[in-house]
Amino acid sequence: MIWTAPNAIEHICHGAPPAIAYAPCSGPEWDQHLDLHPADVLSDIGNCKLRSLSWVIPTAANSDHANANDGSGPSWVSSIVNAIGASKSCDGGQGYWENTAIVVTWDDWGGWYDHVAPTFLAMPQGDYGHGFRVPLIVVSAYTPKGYINNVQQDFGSILRFAEHNFGISEGALNFDDARSKGDLSAFFDFTQPPRAFQTIAAPKSAAFFLHDKRPQGDPDDE
Repeated sequence: MIWTAPNAIEHICHGAPPAIAYAPCSGPEWDQHLDLHPADVLSDIGNCKLRSLSWVIPTAANSDHANANDGSGPSWVSSIVNAIGASKSCDGGQGYWENTAIVVTWDDWGGWYDHVAPTFLAMPQGDYGHGFRVPLIVVSAYTPKGYINNVQQDFGSILRFAEHNFGISEGALNFDDARSKGDLSAFFDFTQPPRAFQTIAAPKSAAFFLHDKRPQGDPDDE
């Protein structure tokens, strides 16, 4: 999606010579596992082509970043959740809701101060430390309604969650996943039957984002 390394070098891969000297980007990672249009995730869900793991980033207007959004952020998230919840025919008729976990978080605190001081990690982590807290929301059929977990998580927890689910040793990347202390498993209770999906009311539907022709600005320009 956008605001990533692939997006940053797209103009190099597809620039127009001689203004830009370039070589077309190629390989399976670029050709088969990358999509620079965020709303395509909605088409993937509708067409039963949702990947086993998808990392989705909104455009500036559809983000919650201060001075960049137009208020569409909550509707953007709701449209993805609703599409997954409404999916009935995918995965051999099972639908996506009962076997999909949605993790919603923000990349930074956006200038809104939190009352809890950031945590700095002990050596040998160097100058690595946590910033101000940001929300983390887990949506799934096996996450109890209104559940709150007070264990400290970080972005590495999402990596550990993916590693846990796909049989990869947690911390195998030896980066944020190794530093993190959690893998989000506490958010899921598989001893209970899956909860029925409830549609989230939102001002804008998936159709708005699928037909949104505005330029795809980055959520952040810092």
